[in-house]
Amino acid sequence: MSLPKSGITIPRQSVEGSEGIWTKMFDPPRMGPPTPEFIDLKLIGLSGTPTNPAIPAGVRANPVPSVLEAAGMYNPNQPYTVMRSLMHGETRPTWDGGIATGSGATQLFWMMFADDFLIGKVFDPQTGGLINASAPQYPGPTYRAPRGAVCHNFTASGGPPPHTIHWHGIEPTPMNDGVGHCSFEVTGSYIYQWQPNFIGTYFYHCHRNTMMHFEYGLAGFMLFDPPDAYFASIGAIVDPDKGTVTLSGIPIGNGRPEPAGEGGLPAAPQGRRRTAANLNFSGLPQFPGFVGGDPIQGVATPDPWTGDPFLKFKYDPHAFTVPYDVEALWFVDDRSSQWSQATNDAFATFPVGANIGGTNVYVGFNEGFHNGGKSLSPEAGNAFFAFNDFNADYWFISGVPVPAAKGGTAQIPAGILYPAELNSGIIGSQVSIQANLGDTVFIRCLCGSYNSARVTFPVDVVIIEWDGRALGVPPLNRYTRPHLVPAGTPIVHSTARRWGAILRSTTPVVDFAKVEFLETRSTSPLSLTGGGDVLMTAMIPITIT
Repeated sequence: MSLPKSGITIPRQSVEGSEGIWTKMFDPPRMGPPTPEFIDLKLIGLSGTPTNPAIPAGVRANPVPSVLEAAGMYNPNQPYTVMRSLMHGETRPTWDGGIATGSGATQLFWMMFADDFLIGKVFDPQTGGLINASAPQYPGPTYRAPRGAVCHNFTASGGPPPHTIHWHGIEPTPMNDGVGHCSFEVTGSYIYQWQPNFIGTYFYHCHRNTMMHFEYGLAGFMLFDPPDAYFASIGAIVDPDKGTVTLSGIPIGNGRPEPAGEGGLPAAPQGRRRTAANLNFSGLPQFPGFVGGDPIQGVATPDPWTGDPFLKFKYDPHAFTVPYDVEALWFVDDRSSQWSQATNDAFATFPVGANIGGTNVYVGFNEGFHNGGKSLSPEAGNAFFAFNDFNADYWFISGVPVPAAKGGTAQIPAGILYPAELNSGIIGSQVSIQANLGDTVFIRCLCGSYNSARVTFPVDVVIIEWDGRALGVPPLNRYTRPHLVPAGTPIVHSTARRWGAILRSTTPVVDFAKVEFLETRSTSPLSLTGGGDVLMTAMIPITIT
């Protein structure tokens, strides 16, 4: 390693003789015990009145699996528990057969999540055909839950073990965090348990061999809604122990019925879909239906609800929220066919271990570090892959291929919707945007790209959340605020960053949001207003009429 302009060279320290530091990564504990804080969700149920007196009143299980079961979309393996199996490896054809990129790659190797208990046929944005909802998906099936619900997540390793799921942005106990080699890694199965405490946009991904597995598709949206979302969809609890429910007339994911005047809007007997925001700042456009809260304690505002006790919460679930009419989910991503061709199995980036003289030594490990993945030792097998050598030549928006080669520009089709089965039962979430005049449109954007991305809107938008935290919502974000991004102003974000933006137009819009994928190794100036090497530009249709 050289320090720029100093003339000083620091020799790289050898890893030979220090293999023990790395062995956890390659030979971690294979199975974790039941977590000490494990809560039997059958003793909690959905009502907020646990049968176990040791569990505080108000603690509720995640209602989403039960709601999906009642809607005919899910066959859960355990009450209130979401399934995720991972490391489903398969190849899928490129949009161009490798012609446009010049790589010769006609197939890309993917690693994907599946939910084995989903029911139904869904649209595959990569092929344009129908596939089983329980098949491997890219991005992974969207995971939703109300804020404050206790979530159980049955995880099975569907490929060469061990693996993990990291619930990115959640703050569980270390054993449930899913960061590989820090606690344990899953060989057979494990039930993760955690509780989301913030409304916002998050994601989940494999944290074993993280760079490769995330880049190959092992990731999906994880979205948390106000506390009454999904609970309001439940009309009656038939058997709390088994999670059997019937659905009311309220659409899945909508909140409870709203009285006339809440947020300045008429009564909404079917409730509305809401997200966290604080719009009590000057200079922001008006968004109908915004409900404020305590300026110091935030959402710790007593719940004024006087209706069905099942929908009564300790604090107002609508405090510091804004309703929206249209939701768009943008998972912006890039792929390198060079990576896909060079590393087409789960262990391709790992050195191979060998017993030499009775000592466990990872042969070729040092050479792999020093030679960009090209081992000098034939005994090494798969030496450490050169993660820095990433050359994107395929791009995707929420799994939809962008039909352009490097240096080009192309738009994705209009009318792309997330299937409800893959979206925790939510109907109508969009990729390309179609809205009515006066609608509040909520865009959730996740950068899954190995490079950075720059997004530019043709209309003004308000950034209301960043990395899952709602800006300006006290107490934790008391000293932040949402900000207006004028039309034509780029928003730059890097790998794993998320943001949420709302927009509302009373004049027609027939235009595109521009997503520029940037070469982050570029020596060109990279600024918020432009510059940098643009690898490819994707155009997302926005139509408001």
